[in-house]
Amino acid sequence: MNNSRSGSSNRGFASMDEAKQRAIAAKGGRAAHASGNAHQFSPDEARVAGRKGGEAISQDRQHMATIGREGGHARHAGTRQQQQQQQDMPGKPDGSQQG
Repeated sequence: MNNSRSGSSNRGFASMDEAKQRAIAAKGGRAAHASGNAHQFSPDEARVAGRKGGEAISQDRQHMATIGREGGHARHAGTRQQQQQQQDMPGKPDGSQQG
C-alpha cells in the first residue's frame, strides 16, 4: 500500500490511508453508541467538565506563567518586527528616508 505517510512500516492503523482509518473509526463509534457505552455531553455537563479542567491546570503556576508569556510575545510580535525593520533601514533615526 503506497501512501503519503512517512515511516518504515506499512503495518497498523497509522499506516492506512486516511479514508480507511475514518471508516474503521466510524464503525467503532457506531458500535459504542449501539452498546450504550458512548456518552455525549450535554452543554451543562461540558461546562462543568471544562471548569474542572481549567481549575486543575491553573493550579500549575509555572505552566500558567509560560503560556501567559507566550501570549504576550505573540501579541507584541508585530511591534517588535516593525521596530527591527526601522532599525535596519538607513536614514533618519526614526527609520524614515531623507528627501
